[in-house]
Formats: sequence, structure tokens, C-alpha cells
Amino acid sequence: MTVITAIAPLGTAERLTTPALSALPGLRHGFFTRRGGVSEGAYASLNCSLSGQDDRDRVRENRRRAMDALGLPAAALHGLTQVHGVSVAEVDAAGWAEGAGPAADAAVTRRPGVALGIVTGDCAPLLFADPEAGVVGAAHAGWRGAAAGVIEATVEAMERLGASRARVVAAVGPCIAQESYEVGPDLRDAVLARSGEDARFFAPGAREDRWRFDLAGYCAARLRALGLAAVEAAAAGTLADEARFFSHRRRTLAGGGPLGHQLSAIALAGA
Repeated sequence: MTVITAIAPLGTAERLTTPALSALPGLRHGFFTRRGGVSEGAYASLNCSLSGQDDRDRVRENRRRAMDALGLPAAALHGLTQVHGVSVAEVDAAGWAEGAGPAADAAVTRRPGVALGIVTGDCAPLLFADPEAGVVGAAHAGWRGAAAGVIEATVEAMERLGASRARVVAAVGPCIAQESYEVGPDLRDAVLARSGEDARFFAPGAREDRWRFDLAGYCAARLRALGLAAVEAAAAGTLADEARFFSHRRRTLAGGGPLGHQLSAIALAGA
């Protein structure tokens, strides 16, 4: 796992960065935490999801603060309607309006100044960059999307824009940690249907017929198998760290209720 650095000047959105992505020229990125926003209650404070019941103006301000932390205008952020699939959308010259992103779980672009945004509440956010080709990508990888191939689909979409996988640097952001992620046989069977070797990402659970799944490790292994230049995985678990992260499973274990989502974003610096 990679040690990640928190960046949070006073009064701004807190973001985490990884070493390999930070070292790339002309690149801006951040795995934002829940700190530094204006939302209240269960959404406190940097909830960046437009699909929930949070006050929309507060969400817009949170998203503006996140973009400000990257040195970009609010309109730079392009999000998706995430559906736990494998579709990849390209942000071309037209782009799309706030909240009108296509149904997809990954996005790629070669447009400088465009921030590709992914929202998560335990799933793994993945950020990709080949700055030499001027191509970046971002993906939402829950277990369904990861098992079905959203990671490979994102890299392939970047290659269609001119990227080379031998130059691509990728990072897996904060997600639910293995010790917090007990799963049943349906999930395990679906993951192992691709390869029995993936049994290494499961540890015995607390109950019979239950296992603990290493989502971050699974995503990182799928990335490494592609022959990328570098792969990082953030050493941060969403469920256990309530002060820094929203968590879908934490909310479920507590009996339900509102849920906020953290944002992860990547962009090539504008001209």
C-alpha cells in the first residue's frame, strides 16, 4: 500500500495525493475526503454527490471547493451517472452539463482543464494518467465493475486516445478495507469465476460461508497485470475512518439513513 499525503489549507477541501501521480508534470489530482465542505448532518461536510437528498446548493459549493483545491473552475468538473458497469465515456470538446453525465463508470479525456470526477462511498476510485500523450482517466470500481472489467476498459479507452499503457500511472484511492468488508458466497463466486487465482484476495470471515474481500488489492492486481508504468494503492479504509470518509456499509450497519459521497478527480492542467 502507498502512503498518501493529505493537503488541506485552512478553509479548503481536504484532498489526498499519491507520490507517483504527484510527480507527473502538468497533472492535478485529488482523492477528496469528507472534510472542508459546507453540508450538514449525515452529509457533513464535503458531500459531492448530486444524486442524494443533500441541499443542491451546498453540494455545488462543495464541488466548487474541490475544484478550487485543484486550481480549476467549478465548470471543469465532469461527473457520471454511475451504474456499477463497464462503460467508459469520453469527455470531448462538447463535454456535458452539471448532473447530466452519461450512464457509465469511467471517463477519459485529452482535453486540458477538464476534471474527471468519480464519487464513492466504499467502492474504489481509480485515477489514471499518461501526461506524455495528454490523456487522463478515472473509474468507479465496486466489486461488480472491477470483476466485469471496468479497469481494463478504462485503459483501452485511454489507448484509443493515444495513451500507451507502458506510460500510464494509476492509483487506487481510499475504499473499504479488507478487514471491514465481509462478503458472502455470491460475491466470492463471481470474482473467482474469472480466475481461481483471485482466491488470494479473500480471507476467512467471522462467520461460516463468509469471507473478507480485499477490494483495493484486487483492483491493484488487475492494474498491474496490464503492464502499466506504475500502480499505487492508497493505505486508507473508508468504513473504519468515519472522521475522514463517508461509507455505504457503515450507513447500512447503522440501520440506513442519508449517505454522502466523497469525490476523486484528475485533470491535465489547462493551457
